[in-house]
Amino acid sequence: MLNSVFSYTFQVPKSAIDVNGHVNNITYLEWCLDIAEKHWFSKAPKETHNTYFWVVLNHFIEYKNPSFEGEELQIETWVTSAEGVKSERHYKIFRKSDDKVMVTAKTLWCFVELKSQKPTRITEEIRNLFL
Repeated sequence: MLNSVFSYTFQVPKSAIDVNGHVNNITYLEWCLDIAEKHWFSKAPKETHNTYFWVVLNHFIEYKNPSFEGEELQIETWVTSAEGVKSERHYKIFRKSDDKVMVTAKTLWCFVELKSQKPTRITEEIRNLFL
């Protein structure tokens, strides 16, 4: 069973628009990374932020529809697994006015201890916060 979805609503800024007149593909990925960070910092205890961090192992992103300057979008993220040193996080970005999906994505993350800079097992405490 999934933990609750973490979401954020925003308006597409002019800076996100590429030469084709719609949101740049890389911008969607940046938004995914930004919400993952917001989710982490909103749920993990402050002392954990100074002990562990996450690195990306891979991304999979599927572009479904374009979005444009001024549109109100919502991005959602949720964690689907956290085993060993790896965790999989999913994302959905959609337009609020009609619920049309712009992007779906997932990222495989690796949990790293700050001091050693080495992958470390995801603690039960962290797993319970997100799953």
